[in-house]
This record gives sequence, structure tokens and C-alpha cells, in this order.
Amino acid sequence: MVTVEQDRFFMQAALEEAAVAQSLGEVPIGAVVVFDGEIVGRGHNLRETSNDPTTHAEIMAIRQAAKKLNSWRLLDCTLYVTLEPCVMCMGAIILARIPYLVFGCRDPKVGAVGSIYNFAEDQRFNHRVQVREGVLQTECSTQLSNFFRKLRAEKKQLKE
Repeated sequence: MVTVEQDRFFMQAALEEAAVAQSLGEVPIGAVVVFDGEIVGRGHNLRETSNDPTTHAEIMAIRQAAKKLNSWRLLDCTLYVTLEPCVMCMGAIILARIPYLVFGCRDPKVGAVGSIYNFAEDQRFNHRVQVREGVLQTECSTQLSNFFRKLRAEKKQLKE
């Protein structure tokens, strides 16, 4: 059984991935995949850098974990991500058979774990995902808010 301390530890690792994204000028979203208490996949947003709309943090972490575990089925893994996954990422989570998802803060614009849709509990899928939300919520939310506040200020300054 995963403890609150473990959730916080792995979400902190996801926040560190988000900081890497931010240092690249990307939206600061980070993710890690954990298997048997070990991080087997790390990812952060790379959409701007790669010009690839599929390079979300979750997708990058899932790809790395699948390669390391030599299986597309990520059974018994937990995905930690700083922001509620979108439709694409929830599709990947379901298709990878990831049983556990932990996320920091909600995404009211495109979240697919309750904000807009709830793919985790949709009975039409052949796989369900158990979800814990709100782990390091303030830290995750603040990181994103600060990034967008700074971006808006920079855009405003360019107009002046």
C-alpha cells in the first residue's frame, strides 16, 4: 500500500520534471511512472521544443517506462502527474493498462479525470483507473499559475 509520504515523494519528482519543462520554455507539467517503488519513466512537456502535439509529460513518461519494463502493459504501475491528464493522455493511460493515477491539480479546460470528462470511471472502457487527486495540489497549481502570470507579463511588456 502506498503511503501519503510516498505520494508526496513521487509527486515532488513530477514537479522537478515540470521545472525542467519550464526551463525549456514549456508549460511546466511533469510526470513519473513508478513500479515497485522505483521511478521507471520520467517525462515533461516538450510540445514547443519538439513541435509535436503528442509530447505531453504523461506520454513521455509512459514511453520511457514501457521501454524500461520491456512491455506496453504497465501493470502494477502508478503514474504521478502535476496536472489532471487530458483526453489523449487518459487514452494512453487506459491503453497502457496503468491501474493507478495520482495528480496534483485539476485542469478545468481540458481535464479528462472529472473536470470535462471522466475517462477513469467510464464503464465503456475495458480498463478502469483508480485515481487520487490533490497531492501537492498547492505546489502544482502555483507552479503553473506563476508560469502563466510571467508569460502574460512578458507579452504585455512586448506590446508596450
